[in-house]
Amino acid sequence: MSGNENESLDASETDAEAETEEETPAEADEAAAEEETEAVEAEDVEAEAAEEADEADATEEAEDADEELDDGPALDEDVMSDEEADLLIPVEDYLAAGVHIGTQQKTKDMDRFIHRVRTDGLYVLDVSMTDKRIRTAAQFLANYEPEQILVASSRQYGRFPAEKFADAVGARARTGRFIPGTLTNPKYDGYIEPDVVVVTDPIGDAQAVKEAITVGIPVIAMCDSNNTTSNVDLVVPTNNKGRKALSVVYWLLANETLDNRGAEPVYGLDDFESDI
Repeated sequence: MSGNENESLDASETDAEAETEEETPAEADEAAAEEETEAVEAEDVEAEAAEEADEADATEEAEDADEELDDGPALDEDVMSDEEADLLIPVEDYLAAGVHIGTQQKTKDMDRFIHRVRTDGLYVLDVSMTDKRIRTAAQFLANYEPEQILVASSRQYGRFPAEKFADAVGARARTGRFIPGTLTNPKYDGYIEPDVVVVTDPIGDAQAVKEAITVGIPVIAMCDSNNTTSNVDLVVPTNNKGRKALSVVYWLLANETLDNRGAEPVYGLDDFESDI
């Protein structure tokens, strides 16, 4: 066989391989979707590492706060500007759960929800504003079909009460790591299209907030004194790191949502409290 014939054969084989390897439109779409998901996941790796470090610090801080409360909360502590406020539960119950206990950091966004700073440097959230925002959030959520509400919580102490909230109001829950593409990638098996998202912490649940913004879904967030709220539509000021605090807030939010629908609550506070 001549050299020219060899070259012709190589060229034919190359052409045939190219034809065989050419992707169909469906395969191309799927590959593009996979690349998008992989890119988001790669981008999220560094954020996840920082999030895990923050979560470890937050968990330790919350455990210390819970231990402090177990030793006996200061029930006469100054935690709101209006002592005559008509609250959903007695102020002592808010105090006992540590709903008012913020962090030692304060953002400009959260300044309006802070009542004062303690001698130990912890900012104290105004529980009357917490109470008012729970009512507002419940009224807002009652306008949506239950299955169109999504609650997300990556924080350890937020997962159990978030799932109970979903059970109580008929919502969907995504706890633990929020998989990139859940709200933005129709090719992902777990893709959903809710109408509103509730998150436990805009920091820990940053991926859920980011995707909600991308698709234009309103965000309700439990926000502590150290949170920024530029991407949040409705802030519920609260200690969002404490086990007891999150149980109380999610329980009240569930009950108020059901009440606004004209339905009876089916769970008590004990049902929302996770084991340590």
